[in-house]
Parts: sequence; structure tokens; C-alpha cells
Amino acid sequence: MSTSPISLHVNVDHVATLRNARGTRYPDPIEAALTCERAGAHGVTVHLREDRRHITDRDVRLLREVVRGTMNLEMAATDEMVSIARAVKPHHVTLVPERREERTTEGGLDARGQREHLRGVVESLQEDGIKVSLFVAHDPAQIEACVELGVDQIELHTGGYADAVDPGEREATVAGLAMGAAQAAHAGLRVAAGHGLTIANVGPVARIPEVVELNIGHAIVSDAVLVGLPRAVREMMSAMRRGRAGR
Repeated sequence: MSTSPISLHVNVDHVATLRNARGTRYPDPIEAALTCERAGAHGVTVHLREDRRHITDRDVRLLREVVRGTMNLEMAATDEMVSIARAVKPHHVTLVPERREERTTEGGLDARGQREHLRGVVESLQEDGIKVSLFVAHDPAQIEACVELGVDQIELHTGGYADAVDPGEREATVAGLAMGAAQAAHAGLRVAAGHGLTIANVGPVARIPEVVELNIGHAIVSDAVLVGLPRAVREMMSAMRRGRAGR
């Protein structure tokens, strides 16, 4: 149980997915971001993909202008994306693996295997005052690579936990996430987590004391279809607080 605060960053990618499905101007991810903040979210996350399947360059520029909390830009570690980030200057950049054929980000970044490439990307972003996070698995070697790269934060990939059906597997995965979070925090890194989290399963992750931020998108946008976006945000934050308090 932890009594320290935990923040929610809402990923609004799939608001843009709905918009782009019909080629309309609505629903607007910019308005969705503002709605999330008014409902109590501490920040907004978007993933600018190489194929622009949901969020566009224009969305990123506008969000940087209007988001009052933290704007977190997820992106691949490519020259094109680094150039965009350095021009827009989001508060945070989270480097993620990206494959065109995937539906969503699958697995964590191989920080250990890509250290030399990532080192230059991290340094160039930090030179412009952008905090850098790496989206990684709770693997001690990957976390140690993040420490060596001098990043500001890691985001632990919670997909294995979210997808686990067997209770024993789920408990073991939570234990692994907790160990990874403790390792990163001990090394001075800020710790976030995300992927596949819902109101029903967020509690055990929110309970990990070193995790200070959750990035959640698909579940909130899905719930919003039925109950509206403000309520979906508030209910997720309530579930996070209950988990944090051990209830």
C-alpha cells in the first residue's frame, strides 16, 4: 500500500482513430484532451506513428499549445520523429518500439540491444530540455540499460499482466513489475506504467509504491462510448486511488 500520489495520463490516440475511420473532423482529440484535463487527468499522451494511422502532426502541434498538464509524446527513435519532437518540444518523449503491422505497441523497447543508437537520440532530446522515458519490460538488464543511457524515466510495459488469465501468472507478473519499479526508482529514475490497464485490473499496478504515473488510453476511450469521457476519466482515477490505498 502506498499513500504517495499517482497521476493519470490519458492516451487520446483512439479518439483520433474514430475520427480517421470516416475522414471527418470529429471526434476531435484536441477537445478530448481538454475534456480529460477538466475531469482531473494530470496529462495527455499521444503516439505519433510513422504511418499516421491516428494522431497527426497537426494534432501534436495543437496539443502542445493547449494541454495545461504534461504532454507526453510517444514515438519511435527515428530521425524524423526526433526532428518533430525537437520542433514541438513536448514535456516528455517516450521512446517505444514500432512495427507497421502491429495493432498497438507490442512489447517493450530493446534498450540494451539498441544502446548506441538510443544514446544519441536521448542526448539530442535532452539538449532541448525534453524529458525522455523509455517503454520497457520489467527486465533487470533492460532497466539497467535505461540507467546507463541517462533517461529521466521509464514506463513499464504492463501488457503481460493485463493479458494473463491464470491468477498465479498474474501475481508473478505483478511481482516482477514491482521489482522492476523498485530497481528503477533506486537508481533515481521516475517510474510510470501502462498498456492494457482497465478499471478492473488497474488496482495491483497502482498499488506499486514506486509507480507514480499510469498511461491509459484504450480502456478509457472504450468506456467513454458508454458513459462519456469525463465520467470514464473520473472512474479510472477512482479505481487508481482505491488500488493505491490497498482497497
